[in-house]
Amino acid sequence: MPANRLSDCTSPYLQQHADNPVEWYPWGEEALKKARQEDKPILLSIGYSACHWCHVMAHESFEDDATAEVMNRLFVNIKVDREERPDLDRVYQSAHQLLAQRPGGWPLTVFLTPDDQTPFFAGTYFPREPRQGMPSFSEILHNIANAYHQQREDIQAQNKALIRAINQLDPIATGKAVPLDSAPLETARQQLASSFDESYGGFGNAPKFPHPSSLEQLLRHWAATGTSDPRSLYMVDFTLTRMALGGINDQLAGGFCRYSVDSRWMIPHFEKMLYDNGPLLSLYTDLWQATGKPLFRETALNTSRWVMTEMQSPEGGFYSSLDADSEGHEGRFYAWDRSEIKKLLSENEYRHFSRYYGLDQEPNFEGLWHLHAYTDVATLNSELGSNSEQARQLLEQARQKLLKQREKRVRPGRDEKILTTWNALMIKGLARAGRLLDEPTLINSARRAVEFIQQELWHDRHLLVSCKDGQANLNGYLDDYANLIDALLELLQAQWDSRLLAFATELTDIMLERFEDKQQGGFFFTSNDHETLIYRPKPFGDESIPAGNGVAASVLIRLGHLLGETRYLQAAERTLHCTWEHLKQIPHAYCTMLKALDELINPTEVIILRGDEAALQPWLKRANQHYAPRRISFAIPTSASDLPEALGIKSAGNGCIAYLCHGSHCEAPIDDFEAFEHALAHGEAAAGDGSQQFDGAVGSFKRFRE
Repeated sequence: MPANRLSDCTSPYLQQHADNPVEWYPWGEEALKKARQEDKPILLSIGYSACHWCHVMAHESFEDDATAEVMNRLFVNIKVDREERPDLDRVYQSAHQLLAQRPGGWPLTVFLTPDDQTPFFAGTYFPREPRQGMPSFSEILHNIANAYHQQREDIQAQNKALIRAINQLDPIATGKAVPLDSAPLETARQQLASSFDESYGGFGNAPKFPHPSSLEQLLRHWAATGTSDPRSLYMVDFTLTRMALGGINDQLAGGFCRYSVDSRWMIPHFEKMLYDNGPLLSLYTDLWQATGKPLFRETALNTSRWVMTEMQSPEGGFYSSLDADSEGHEGRFYAWDRSEIKKLLSENEYRHFSRYYGLDQEPNFEGLWHLHAYTDVATLNSELGSNSEQARQLLEQARQKLLKQREKRVRPGRDEKILTTWNALMIKGLARAGRLLDEPTLINSARRAVEFIQQELWHDRHLLVSCKDGQANLNGYLDDYANLIDALLELLQAQWDSRLLAFATELTDIMLERFEDKQQGGFFFTSNDHETLIYRPKPFGDESIPAGNGVAASVLIRLGHLLGETRYLQAAERTLHCTWEHLKQIPHAYCTMLKALDELINPTEVIILRGDEAALQPWLKRANQHYAPRRISFAIPTSASDLPEALGIKSAGNGCIAYLCHGSHCEAPIDDFEAFEHALAHGEAAAGDGSQQFDGAVGSFKRFRE
């Protein structure tokens, strides 16, 4: 019989702890009431299924009877899956930052007062035995319990100061009608360049994360300058090349790991997260469109195949993550013994494979080899006497043989809960890759995931956060709404469906109703009908996923221009004004917000194509031909019904008619393909003029009626 109350939870991470001797509770009134009644502090432990150090602390402490006895006697113990409850994670990570004066992480270990759940001590991983200057976890537990009972007044005073400080973390509007300008866009470019790793790409030193929002901003900056900033393109190209060839990318099956523990992208932290791979899929697709380099297309397709093969449920939704560990060891599933590889391959395959992946060098991972490209095909040709086609074929044959052999190994655990936000990020990536790479199966995969969300995670005009085994729960967050709207806009560009546009506008109206800060501007992370916590965060900066406020502002601008809806534009403008002071100071931390700023200053180019489906395709192909990040294109067939007024009045004729709009200004309809080509080419040539100032889009915005 389970020792605690986690066995009935939907989260696989919580279920992993259901048999611990610790008397765990999920977050909820039962645990909070028990803490108040017994006057015990709360031990809050936050982690997630693919977290390696979460597993370490669990094995060392939570599965240990002696440690569990101390926890049960002195505390009410609450376990939280940060992927299901990012609201709690965000609140208590912020508190950790204030209490410990350093960033947090996972596992997060926080001790709360029982009456109001305010944290008075916080840390991350604690060892069972004293180690490397850290006290043992049991010692921490006794000291915290003694402090709570003996130093109440000091803790209460600290808690009041903490609450004041935590509520001052988020930006507030200055109240001044300050014009928005493009200065942060250039400043961000300079800040990102200053931290660029010239040797291996990426930003900063190890551990090295992909930071797709930062790379996207550099790519957009290159496009905005009319390609006169090759340095920005180089930083993106070099980084994504090194990542694609590195150990952070699964060289056999595709899919990116969370981060690299070294600066060379060689050895990753082996967990694979859905939320990393969605934005990276979009980014590799965009870079292929910008450069035409086959490596980027190949990487995008490999990532897509991995996610559709290994991460998509039979019902259509995408699972959350793959664990870093298998058979109790991190990376065991991915590492190779050289002799095993030699037995699998022909002599010529091995000659090429071993040279390409460094099997002729020292082992790079715990006495084994984790695949990381050390050279290139041209070098293979020179050294081994092959040509490019032969070398590539031999490498691919070898990969397939190793992949087949690897399938026989014990696989890493898979977290099979389906999260709305993470699914939205992957839906966007697949829809974008399917459209721009001309791969309809990717679009179909994205559409299946949307249908899953509509069926399982959309109830009574509320998005839910998580679904596992047919059971969906938890009130949705800003990220759920904003990212799903963004994904729907991408999918509509790949495949028109008036019902999806209606769904997107309904979600947008709900987002404004339940999340917007009507006084200060911007959007709270939790809705106005959400559980009350010690702090209602309003996130603007990018973290492991794009900032919810940045995504919200971007979709409001795009939908506002598409539908001629001024209140959407007003809300986006208020959001940017709210964070304007931060944008001016450290814009590189707000790259998703910068995307919204760019499209408010330089209004989104909206292309509407009307006509029979067959006639629309060459026009749509031309609209998608070049990397144009400020452009959205929709091919709406004559048969489409239930269109909103702003689109319905754009009539179809014989063949195709194109409507080109920039913000509130629309050109005359175009029914000649050469004229359409000329109009797009002229706009693409002028795309680099971004040195404008924005005094308020809405004041001059006129609902267009062509």
